[in-house]
Amino acid sequence: MNSFDPKAAIQHLAQSDPRFAELIARSRPYDPKPSVLLRPFDALAESIAYQQLSGKAAATIWGRVRALYPKRKWLDPSQLLATSDEQLRACGLSRNKIIAVKDLAAKTIEGVVPPGPKLAKMSDEEIIERLTAVRGIGRWTVEMMLLFELGRPDVWPVNDLGVQKGYAKTFGKRKLPTPKQLQRIGNKWKPYRSAAAWYFWRACDTVTPGDE
Repeated sequence: MNSFDPKAAIQHLAQSDPRFAELIARSRPYDPKPSVLLRPFDALAESIAYQQLSGKAAATIWGRVRALYPKRKWLDPSQLLATSDEQLRACGLSRNKIIAVKDLAAKTIEGVVPPGPKLAKMSDEEIIERLTAVRGIGRWTVEMMLLFELGRPDVWPVNDLGVQKGYAKTFGKRKLPTPKQLQRIGNKWKPYRSAAAWYFWRACDTVTPGDE
């Protein structure tokens, strides 16, 4: 797992532009807490369940899925594969999500999705390449795992609408940057682009003078 000093990241970003320094000053400090016991299968299965749903609805559905295995702290890919589609559908999972979680289970058993300790030793791009081989898992989903579960310091999710909006708000842009533009812009914040993304999300949360 890549470790780094959040204070160094904050200092690097603040020195890049006074407007970024202002955003940092009015936000809570960036202080990532990587997961100690990352279980890629569990984390990705949950992320599939949450796709395109409100947090409350997704949590209800995921709670029903977990209740199918009441004595297990962690999901077992073999058990999930053996669970009928009808049971999973009754929990609220859509047909596409059932196909996706079962593909995830199969690829976990096959070793395409590695266990946490092995995953932690891989590079960001290696992890993205491996995990996006799973049906229903796109680059953004893996980037969120890298950023929040693994605490990787230089993840730059250029397709994330919140990052795009936060950048535009911070720097007074009327139009949102395209992913290609944001990719180029983000070079100045290497190797701390995870912190940059995190602060742009905070920019979307905060109200500045003149906002409606």
